[in-house]
Amino acid sequence: MVSAAAILMITMGARQSVGLFVNPLDSATGLGIVSISFALAIGQFMWGLAQPIFGAIADKKGSYHVLVFGTLLLAAGLALTPLVQSEWALILTMGILSAAGAGAGSFSVLIGATSGQLPLEKRAFAGGFINAGGSLGQFVFAPLLQAIISIFGWVAAMLTMAATTLLTIPLASVLCRGSASSNAAASQPSSVGLYQQVCQALRNPSYLCLHAGFFTCGFHVAFLVTHLPGEVSLCGHSASVSAASLALIGLFNIGGSLAAGALGTRYRMKYILAVMYGSRAIVIAMYLLAPKTPLTFYIFAASLGFTWLATVPPTAGLVGKLFGTRYLATLFGLTLLTHQIGGFLGAWLGGLAVAHDGNYQWMWYADMLLASVAALVNLPIKEAKVGEKLATA
Repeated sequence: MVSAAAILMITMGARQSVGLFVNPLDSATGLGIVSISFALAIGQFMWGLAQPIFGAIADKKGSYHVLVFGTLLLAAGLALTPLVQSEWALILTMGILSAAGAGAGSFSVLIGATSGQLPLEKRAFAGGFINAGGSLGQFVFAPLLQAIISIFGWVAAMLTMAATTLLTIPLASVLCRGSASSNAAASQPSSVGLYQQVCQALRNPSYLCLHAGFFTCGFHVAFLVTHLPGEVSLCGHSASVSAASLALIGLFNIGGSLAAGALGTRYRMKYILAVMYGSRAIVIAMYLLAPKTPLTFYIFAASLGFTWLATVPPTAGLVGKLFGTRYLATLFGLTLLTHQIGGFLGAWLGGLAVAHDGNYQWMWYADMLLASVAALVNLPIKEAKVGEKLATA
């Protein structure tokens, strides 16, 4: 759990801080906010697409080589970004290489590698603990990278981030030493193959409801992580307010992730998800009504941060409840793909909105509507009561 959380701290810390580079990239390359938003939107989609692919490989062959390969992709994409001068080059570095690499070292592979070693009643807490590592990364990386940008420039910050990602290689060795017996067991023949399990899952209405809710989560998270610095700037505040807001999101999501994991051991996870999504609609509405002071942004960030990626532990837990852990990395990875389809739209449409209207107003309204729908769509999920199982591991 600790090694998986540490890996996620680095990969998510790198990914969740990309919004800090939007304005510096625009100034350095002259590509424009729409082109940069599109490249980062491609990255949102690629991060999601990579997870079921690398998850399937990890389910079949083990996690270590997946994690190392992903680290090299992530580091290469970040290190090459300062060299880009065109939209296509930025799509290659930030949209494909770094995003796919971060996907290989993210939720599906890490939670899949850990869950197979734990009894059912401890998996929800483990998911929350690992997820808290990703939130800690955002809390640490956002102000650190903003300080480096302010003092040494965005290129130095990007290269620092690239070098830091290489620390995940020794951490992967620790994680996969502990999961060696689990990987060996996973390689044994199963009565249901991967293809058959995926087909069964895609015909399951509860699984599809999870996808629908997670789509909204992706839209919301990608829009904010990409465009919150722009919103802060439009309101006349400095980049330090953006960095502090992103850090607060990460800090409060540590508590939210641990709380979601703990609550998942006592209450049905579909209700936890419904409350989280519904609360987001309320928080956004309150933000729109409030004066746009730095304090408002800090309160807004802290409030959203509590549920930010705390949806991951109950979603992964529900997938495990429905289908067991044999192909958890793949099946949960597919929900993350849907999450990132929403992420692609959130990042890209945010850029189009500000380019067309000069503000993000209609994006906030769309976000509230989607959050309300997501709260409702989780309620029909057929989840066993705590202590019962719908699927065996």
